[in-house]
Amino acid sequence: MSLQDDLTAVRRNLNELVRSVERLEKDVARQTPAASRPPGETGMISVPDTPYDSSLWTDSDDEGLGARDRRAP
Repeated sequence: MSLQDDLTAVRRNLNELVRSVERLEKDVARQTPAASRPPGETGMISVPDTPYDSSLWTDSDDEGLGARDRRAP
């Protein structure tokens, strides 16, 4: 296969990918109408970079190790 054939195949595949993404975007837009979402909501949840409050973990058990005041089996 020549370089020209490879480039033609890449262009064809790229065009098909673009068409597939456009169809997917249209399908998603039809299934989740913008009117059902509150204004400004993108559906994504942001996770802050700030550390969590350590008091959230004061009474928690270590996963897989059991309670702090008992011995593991």
